[in-house]
Amino acid sequence: MTGQVRKVGTNTSEELFQYAGLEIRFLLTSSDSNGSMSVFEFSAPANFEIPGPAHSNDGYEEMVYGLEGTLTWTVNDMDVQVGPGQALCIPRGATHRWANKGSMPAKQLTVISPGVMGPEYFREVRQLLSAGGPPNPVAMAETMRRHGMIPAVPPPKA
Repeated sequence: MTGQVRKVGTNTSEELFQYAGLEIRFLLTSSDSNGSMSVFEFSAPANFEIPGPAHSNDGYEEMVYGLEGTLTWTVNDMDVQVGPGQALCIPRGATHRWANKGSMPAKQLTVISPGVMGPEYFREVRQLLSAGGPPNPVAMAETMRRHGMIPAVPPPKA
């Protein structure tokens, strides 16, 4: 017999996070899918770069699907444009980050499988950001590691 789903319905775990124009809306979490996935959409304003460092995921694959506008994903030092109707799979271990380099807002859907990373990560990040100014890089790295992400080591300064 398979595990029991907590509830059945649409957007059963809807929760919204907002920071500097970035919006992340969780739709499904691991508890909604018996651990198989987490699903969220995120919207990024024009000329916006992810506030955290490049990272890799050691416990899950990440798929992004373009809904509106275009984001530039840098995966293992290669830029990939993801626009409406396009999907990109980011395999475990691939170092990645994203930016909206365009003049229009962008929205993408993300599926994490298995559903290791969820809204708890964004709650912790929100708490780090509530102190004002940029988050402490050590605290940010520790938070990322707790949620299956490995921060990329910045190149040494010349």
